[in-house]
Amino acid sequence: MQDFLFYLFAALTLLCGVLVIANPFTRNPITSAMFLVLTIVSMAGLFVLLHAFFLAAVQILVYAGAVMVLFLFVIMLLDLKEEESRTIKSGMGLLGVVAAGGIALVMTFVLQHSRLGVGLVVPTVEGSTLDLGKRLFTHYALPFELVSLVLLVATIGTVLLSKKDLK
Repeated sequence: MQDFLFYLFAALTLLCGVLVIANPFTRNPITSAMFLVLTIVSMAGLFVLLHAFFLAAVQILVYAGAVMVLFLFVIMLLDLKEEESRTIKSGMGLLGVVAAGGIALVMTFVLQHSRLGVGLVVPTVEGSTLDLGKRLFTHYALPFELVSLVLLVATIGTVLLSKKDLK
């Protein structure tokens, strides 16, 4: 049963993640945001299967709750209409592809030169939040702060990409 649930949640995560970007139903950004909520909830299901109940609760409360409310607020505040959305210029599209390629190269380099699995500690208590908090704010403080910057950049990007052209 656990294997079936894993494949179900993994397939839902991948499917909803693809539908966030390439939504064939509508070009409405709110629909993409709702698919992002479904992606986050299905990832929380994967955390439950890993017996990481705290991470599943945080995933739903923080990301599906607070962050998605922020994204929806920004999207609705801008009041986009499909015919008024800005077209992407070819130079900016090329710059975006170059930036995405650069990020992919950096990630590939880091993964190839990292020592994955070295120094892993077996957890003493399953789902212990004390060890999670200590590791999060000591060893992983920089990645934790970088994730918050990525969320800030995503919010600013949402505002800039959906801003109407002034004529």
